[in-house]
Amino acid sequence: MTHEPSTVVIALTTMPAEESQAVQVARALVDRQVAACVNVLAPMISTYRWQGVVEQATERQIVIKTTRARVADLKNVLAELHPYDVPELLILDVADGGKTYLEWVGENVGHL
Repeated sequence: MTHEPSTVVIALTTMPAEESQAVQVARALVDRQVAACVNVLAPMISTYRWQGVVEQATERQIVIKTTRARVADLKNVLAELHPYDVPELLILDVADGGKTYLEWVGENVGHL
């Protein structure tokens, strides 16, 4: 199955720094075939405004590779599993990439 680069997307979310929770969510996304691959990055410091106050917290960036067709399902799974009241979720279009990798992403997410 051929996938045009524009059908592959990268989704970003952040989670608490505690590794096991992020790894569990990453595993669930791949197990449920809403993501082909999920990277759980090292802890980082996030600075943000929450309820009118500037906060800082140690978090992990989660990088999710999926397809545009699976974004709605990804949102549903994250709504179910994510620990934050207002989780970050950014969907970034992939303009181009390695043909075989883009095809692999498409082949490793469930199809509607």
